Amino acid sequence: MVRIGLLGCGNVGRIIATHQEGFEVVAVFDQMPDHAEALAQLTGAVPHSDFEAFLDADFSVCVEAASIAAVRAYALRIAERGKEMVILSVGALADTAFRTHLVEVAREKRGRIHIPSGAVMGLDNLKIGQISSIESILLRTTKSPESLGMTVTTRTLAFRGKANECVKLFPKNINVSVAIALAADHEVDVELWADPEVDRNIHEILVKGEFGEAYTKITNLPSPDNPATSYLAALSVLSLLKNIHSPLVIGA
Repeated sequence: MVRIGLLGCGNVGRIIATHQEGFEVVAVFDQMPDHAEALAQLTGAVPHSDFEAFLDADFSVCVEAASIAAVRAYALRIAERGKEMVILSVGALADTAFRTHLVEVAREKRGRIHIPSGAVMGLDNLKIGQISSIESILLRTTKSPESLGMTVTTRTLAFRGKANECVKLFPKNINVSVAIALAADHEVDVELWADPEVDRNIHEILVKGEFGEAYTKITNLPSPDNPATSYLAALSVLSLLKNIHSPLVIGA
């Protein structure tokens, strides 16, 4: 049984901790101690308000379900302990210098960093970009104006540009663009649309390369307990954890 330390006890953390299959959450940490205490009472995990004490707990995989800021604050310390990591707030890795250093530390300490598919599908096939030429990748995301902090009455283009720039302006909304760029080892063009007619997040991915062309559209239902969170993102973490050390590996 894989023993998990959970960093972040919000909505996604709660879904992970209350749907344990193939893994066991033994320790939880949150900057808001009452959140950690509440989740610990539900799961039997040990709550921590001190991060070093959390790292001392007996788990081999740390799952981040908090924020980009939390990844920047804690990921290096986790890697230095040689623990594996699952990073959901992958937008933090848009910073090339930070990502490079984090990977170097993980390699030195013989740890691993896992990036779940999050709110999209098909990251495994996009990894062909690491060995075969990709001509272009476009991510077109449509969200409600409220989720983007906008007030508009018609479909409006909020951003057009590269993924690493979009994540700076909309850090809570476009983690998927960075995950796609890392998977394919290719820059991603992003169109971010605000549409008052939609009540779900829509991601369209258009890829052209030596393999041919691909188009994927994902319409995400919100998490039952938090409309701001994609339920698919939480499910992708559960799937990763269930299979993290499986002898049968499916997908590229």
